Amino acid sequence: MTESIVVERNEGVVTCTLNRPEKKNAIDQAMWRELVELCDAVETNPADRVVVFTGAGDGFCSGADLTPGGSAGPSPVSPGGLGGGLAGMRQVGRTALRLHQLTKPTIAAVNGVAAGAGCNLALGCDLIYASDRARFSEIFTRRGLVVDFGGSWLLPRLVGLHRAKELVFTAEVIDATEADRIGLVNRVVAHDELLDHAHGVAHKLAKLAPNQLAMNKKLLHQSYSVTMAEALEFESVAQAANFSSRDTAEAMMAFIEKREPNFTGE
Repeated sequence: MTESIVVERNEGVVTCTLNRPEKKNAIDQAMWRELVELCDAVETNPADRVVVFTGAGDGFCSGADLTPGGSAGPSPVSPGGLGGGLAGMRQVGRTALRLHQLTKPTIAAVNGVAAGAGCNLALGCDLIYASDRARFSEIFTRRGLVVDFGGSWLLPRLVGLHRAKELVFTAEVIDATEADRIGLVNRVVAHDELLDHAHGVAHKLAKLAPNQLAMNKKLLHQSYSVTMAEALEFESVAQAANFSSRDTAEAMMAFIEKREPNFTGE
């Protein structure tokens, strides 16, 4: 990873800090690539259990870097230097999909502005904790653009179709209190306590059975596209597999012995 993304690991928790504070952590070409590389690395490393995304400085992520002459690239209308054409936008889409398909839990610790693709980066995480200084905006229409980085799929599922339309059409900026009220975030915490809170949740998740967390994430993700009967069948298959796993046996034994389980991912 380069300096545009800082990655730290601590007891199964991977903290990814977007590190372009002078640009409110706008995503440039290197960062699109590094986000995919990070997800690939976490997916294949058994020691990595949970990922926390946050931003350096006073912003989470202001979206794709659209500024001319900056590190984003030569085009003033390119998504982070990828070019304004279909190939560039598909790279943006691949990044969003890679985050969505990561089987391990992801947490967004939104410490400031989260706009455009930066807003949808947060929404693409499994849990969203917002500082009381956080602000959110689907800012695309102000730039003559359509919503991207998965926002058209994520936003209606979080806040409902009509509220999603309002946020996208008006491109209004909402504060953390309003984001909490409409169900956009899981919780708002004091700014100085944000990372401690996010890391506290992450470390709790890191101690749980990783395969079972992945199964639960998959079941919930597919819930909008399956029937009740199909969901029940998927649950049955997953649960039957659990009963033959070492981690489930360890959980049962720990319950009987009144101790904390030690999950190994087996």
